[in-house]
This record gives sequence, structure tokens and C-alpha cells, in this order.
Amino acid sequence: MDDQNKNLILATALSFVVILVWFVMFPPPEPEPIAPETAPVSSTVGQDDIASAPRAAGSGDAPLDLQAETRQDALAAAPRIEIDTPRLTGSISLLGGRIDDLSLKDYRVELDENSSIVTMLSPVDGPNAYYALYGWAAGTGLSADQVPGPNTFWTVTGSQTLTPDTPVTLSWNNGAGLIFSRTIAVDADYMFDITQSVENTSGGTVSLAPYGIIARHGEPQDLKNFFILHEGAIAMADGELIETDYDDIDPAASHQATTVAENGWTGFTDHYWMTTLIPRPGSGFEFSTVHDPGRDIYQTTTKLPTITLAVQDVAEFSTQLFAGAKEWDAIRTYQSEGVQGFIDSIDWGWFFFLTKPIFWLLHELNILIGNMGWSIIALTLIIKAVLLPLAYKSYVSMAKMKELQPQMEALKERAGDDRQKLQQGMMELYKKEKVNPAAGCLPILLQIPIFFSLYKVIFVTIELRHAPWLGPFQDLSAPDPTSILNLFGLLGNAGPEPGSIMALVFIGILPLLLGISMWLQQKLNPAPTDPTQKMVFAWLPWVFMFMLGGFASGLVIYWIANNTITFMQQYAIMRSQGYKPDVFGNILQGFKKGAEAGAKPAAKPKGGKDKS
Repeated sequence: MDDQNKNLILATALSFVVILVWFVMFPPPEPEPIAPETAPVSSTVGQDDIASAPRAAGSGDAPLDLQAETRQDALAAAPRIEIDTPRLTGSISLLGGRIDDLSLKDYRVELDENSSIVTMLSPVDGPNAYYALYGWAAGTGLSADQVPGPNTFWTVTGSQTLTPDTPVTLSWNNGAGLIFSRTIAVDADYMFDITQSVENTSGGTVSLAPYGIIARHGEPQDLKNFFILHEGAIAMADGELIETDYDDIDPAASHQATTVAENGWTGFTDHYWMTTLIPRPGSGFEFSTVHDPGRDIYQTTTKLPTITLAVQDVAEFSTQLFAGAKEWDAIRTYQSEGVQGFIDSIDWGWFFFLTKPIFWLLHELNILIGNMGWSIIALTLIIKAVLLPLAYKSYVSMAKMKELQPQMEALKERAGDDRQKLQQGMMELYKKEKVNPAAGCLPILLQIPIFFSLYKVIFVTIELRHAPWLGPFQDLSAPDPTSILNLFGLLGNAGPEPGSIMALVFIGILPLLLGISMWLQQKLNPAPTDPTQKMVFAWLPWVFMFMLGGFASGLVIYWIANNTITFMQQYAIMRSQGYKPDVFGNILQGFKKGAEAGAKPAAKPKGGKDKS
């Protein structure tokens, strides 16, 4: 494979990757939860039929049909106890004991330091309701109003504020001999421990089963709908990861429950945030994820086995609730503590075998360096160092191919239009000179999954969100904020809106540097003699420059660093093989040929006369 064909393969492969990602990134243009049915149950809680649980005004029986206009109105509609941890703030409603008010102290909606913090959960009857609810399904010997559910008013005993050091305990007496208790604890990050207990002081045996619900009213407002990112329902069932987009969640009337024998969890995942029900490891349960299209509620439910409670017996069940940011360190810690496969809640994609180690290395570099931008550059250096043996073989092969260029041209002249003769002659030449024309392809092929994996890392991991580098680059997950319109950041004003036509045309400094780095890398070799190839390579750097203008800054930094290191490697290796790249000569030759082409007069027809 000669150098021109090798470059054509490189251009085709990278163009395919960029076009794929381009279309992915820029594609063309409140009710109550679904509660488990009150019915006799066998080994697990039945949920073949669903029923709405009306919002209660006070007694637990009278429905409240008014929808709150604002989130604050919905929060004020019921008494609450406060949640205050180093990373979380919010409250728990005593109506139903819902965990329905939760915000993340460490994350803001926008980069601006005055922006509001990210809201995770919101109360029922308010906009964008999203909450966790726990209760008991009635079995033999009980009716619906004798077990706690969405309309139960709980009382607080002990601490009035939930902190990592002070759990809160809710209690409710059904007035018929059953005393229910719920203790809620939280750690310093995002994990809640929910312990439900019931004591039977009635005169007979009863059966009942605990459940947990996460309900989401409508799809999230910031749904990305990108092919590269999973958003929607997510579950782990005995080692099998189950991902379901919102559009594919079963209607409530035709759902099928999934049985988990040992370990699992279920919930909803967003780009950076997740809410998950986690039964204790080793405990069997069933879960189901459904959509009620009439009320537009998405709900996932864990159903623990039914218990039979004799007189004076006490039963207790413990589960966990994760509600927070999908941080590598936190998720990995919870997995090490027994939450099976929890690290896979981060969408690592098809190349997970590359994505995971690449992110791990980037994460460790960031801990060492303290700046994600410089960590990306350091990661690029390490990747290029690992691939150096292959790159060396590639560049040596390219240098030898350059030496054979005169002989190959002579073969072409002798073969004429006989392609078979030309191919046979070239194969004999390669064998004689011990040159492998395919040696230059492997590093190129390896770069494609590495590039795609790094794109995935930068796009999906929260560690890159609002991560600063230097100067105007304060969010490496966002496109370059500079533009010629703000003198590449010198004026301090914002550039064009990302994704707009103006942003596409008036690119920032990073895409410009990318185009220049690709152009300089081309100048290590003379321009192809084939006119079509010559035109393709002449335009390629500038096409990439504009196409990548809307990509995450971190990815463009990687590509600039990769091009720069590749240029230096290739130059040094080619020099070591006796071939001296004439970079400046090739640049001047390109300008000279361009000037000659512009000055060249129009060809005259035969006979020397002008048709005009």
C-alpha cells in the first residue's frame, strides 16, 4: 500500500467517524403513582392490574384534585422533614413518606456560579414530578386502608432532620393492631437506607408485602435523545444489564415482571443523574417497569416476597435508594460494598473494554495533575507512547515506500493499462525489498476505536461536565466558547449559541488549531499526483475544522494533541530512515501551484482560435 492509498484510507475512515458522530449530535429537525393493587398475594406482590392512588388532603381518604402551579406550592401542600447532608438538600413529605424533594449541592444547572443547583426529585402535583415512594401491599386478612401507601400521613419520632449522623423514623398505627415504622438513613454521598418494619398486635394472622416505587411524570425536560447515550429505565438482574428507552417501556396494562434470584436493582438514568431502587444483596425480588400512557407516568417497582405475620410477630425489611450524580468514585464504592454491576450504570458503550480503562487513566491523571484539560493532553501522550512501536513500523514502512516510489512509477509506465501485470510487478518489488504495504494501516485502524471511546468518555462522564482547562475554556464537555466574533475570547463576551449556524461558521480557536495541525501533518509528504486525491486532501483539514467546531472542547484538545505528537513522531522516524521531509518546501510548493493554477490562461481550442 503506497503512501497515497494509505492516506486515502485514513481520510475515509476518519470521515466516516466524524460524519457518524455529527449526525448523532445534530439530528434533523400531575397524577399519583401507579400503586400495587390491593389484593390477596402469594409468594410476591401481584401487579397485573394497576390503580391510581388519589392525592390526600389530610385524612388519607379525600382526594385533592388541584394541581400546584409551582414546585414551591407543591412542597407547601404537606408537612415535611428536612434533608441536609454535605452533598444533598431537600425534604421528605409526611404524606406517603415520599422522598420527593432533592437537590445536589455540588452541581449547578449552568456554568455560571449564580446558577441554581441541580434538582433531582420533585413532589407530586407539581411540575416534573419525580419521587420515591415506599409502602406495603395488603394480602390475606387486610384491606387497602390497613396498610401504608401513597395517602398515609406519617408521624415523626426522634430527629426532625435527616443527616448522615441522624436518621429519621416515621411511624403509623393503622388502628387495627398493626404498627408500621420506617427508618430512613443517608450517607455522605447519595445512598439512602430504608428500613420498613411492621408489628402485629391484632388478634389474627395477616399477610402483606413491602414494595418500593420510583415514579416519573413525563420524560425529563433535558432528554438528549442521542444514539450514543442511554436515557430511560435501567436495571441489573443477576448480572444482566437491562436498558430500556422511554419509548420502549411497556404499557402498564401489558407489562411483565422480572424475577431476580439474588442481586439486582432498577431505576431511571439521565445523562449525569440516576435514581435507583436497590434491594439488599442476596434477597430475591421482582421488579417491573411500566408506562401509564393515559397519565404519562413512568414507574419502576421492586416487590419483595410476601410475609405471613402471626400475632405479636415483628417483620423488618431493608432496602437502599440511590439518588444522585453518576460519579465514578461513588458508584465504584457502592459496587465494592455489594451493589452488583453498579459501575455499568454509566453508559460505557460498545467499546467498553477501551472506554473503561481510558476513563480510569484519565481520572487518575486528573487526580495527579488537578486539571482535566492537561490530563487529556497527558492521556494523549500515554496513548501515543503505547502505540509507538506500531507507529514506528508504520512510518518506517512509509519511508521505504517513498524510496520505492521511482521504481513503482517505472512499473506503472511499463504496465500501461494492464492492471494484473502492474499488481504482479508491485508484489515482486515488495517481496524483493521486504516491504509490507499494509504495515501503515494498523495504527490508523486502532485510532478509530480509541477516538470513539474517548469521545464517549468525554460525552457521558460527569467528571468532564463543567471541567475547566484554562482561559475561556471552563467546560470541556461543551463546544469551544471562543469565536472570531469575540476575538477568540479576548473580549470576554459569549460566542455564538452552540449548534447554531453562526457557531458553525464563526469557529473558535480550538477548531482552527485543529485544522492547522492536520494541514501541517499533510505537509510531511508532497501532495498526491492524482488530481482527485489532491483535491480531497487539500480540503480535508478545513472540512474537519468546521465539522468539529461543535464538538466538546475536550475532544478537540485530544485531536490537536494527537496531531501534534503524530507530526513530531513521523518527522523524527522518517529522518531516522534517511528520508528528510521538506515541510516548508511542500507548503511553498502548494502555494506556488495554487498561484500558477490561478494565473493559468484558459485553454484554447484546436487551431489556436478562441471560440468567443
